[in-house]
Amino acid sequence: MSTHDNAYKHLFSHPQAVRDLLRGFVEEDWVALLNFDTLEKVSGSYVTDDLRDREDDIIWRIRMNGAEADEWLYVYLLLEFQSSVDNFMAVRILTYIGLLYQDLIKTKKIKGGKLPPVFPLVLYNGMRVWNAEREVENLIETVPTSLAAYRPRLRYFLLDEGRVSEESLNQPDNAIARLVEIERLLNPEDLAPLIEKLKNQLNAPQNTELRRAFTVWINRVVLKRFEPLNDLPELHDLPEVQEMIEERIDAWKHNLVQQGVLQGIRQGIQQGVQQGIQQGEYAGILKGKLEGKQEGQLEGQTQLLLRFLMRRFGVLPPAVVMQINAATDLAQIEAWFDAAIDAPHLGSVFRLH
Repeated sequence: MSTHDNAYKHLFSHPQAVRDLLRGFVEEDWVALLNFDTLEKVSGSYVTDDLRDREDDIIWRIRMNGAEADEWLYVYLLLEFQSSVDNFMAVRILTYIGLLYQDLIKTKKIKGGKLPPVFPLVLYNGMRVWNAEREVENLIETVPTSLAAYRPRLRYFLLDEGRVSEESLNQPDNAIARLVEIERLLNPEDLAPLIEKLKNQLNAPQNTELRRAFTVWINRVVLKRFEPLNDLPELHDLPEVQEMIEERIDAWKHNLVQQGVLQGIRQGIQQGVQQGIQQGEYAGILKGKLEGKQEGQLEGQTQLLLRFLMRRFGVLPPAVVMQINAATDLAQIEAWFDAAIDAPHLGSVFRLH
């Protein structure tokens, strides 16, 4: 797992983050029945028949109020950090839950011959709208009614960060609301106020570990969007993050203005709306910006492509950065951008061209 993904996994390894995620973004009646004092993280490593490990899952269990001591609900968090939409995510979820159930049976953690309920949640922070089928039954071909009874049924819950409503973000005490806000920002000037809100929100001593997790995530993921080519110093708490932003914000703004990036983003939004693309589609915004740039702004487009690739694939290998920076053809940058929108992984972007 990359450093990029590990930063997210570390965040959701804290019970308060899981509590805020469920309370703030899962609007279902059973959430009110949960006893969040009983949240307990469990192993998320399962081995399939072909010996591939599932080590990137985060699984918690929690009791419902009034439940007996041995009755648990399992919350299966699948963190999906790529922009590409997996049309068969429902099948993946079905497989993973089967592995979880097998492990519970093997380790004799079921009582009374009944398996515990599982709530599968896919957390997606990609640019494109998630349009994959969320019910595995609907991925199977139409069959006669009598045969349809044998189709598996399973649905997963999707939290698509790019399409979260403003009302959901208006939760002053919810740390995950701040995470989503930070994920969605485009202008570096918006970052400092969000860090201030997060710092004040997590100021209590009991939030020390979660503050540290947010600090790691911001340092290794968020700040890299503005300085993808630099090695940033390791930060240890949110006040240090705030100080770094204050020191570098003028340089970030200067670079963006010099390259015409902010203007291009605004143009991209207007063009995206005219083309029928949803305003929240970051890929559409950046695509519109690239199409609207003039020939003499190759450097600005190069930096924007680097930021987009960082959002999709995490920290870029030095060889990829060198290849992009060495490009002298505007059409080449645009071709890489087009390929990156749907590419399943970074390597396929540069094999295509």
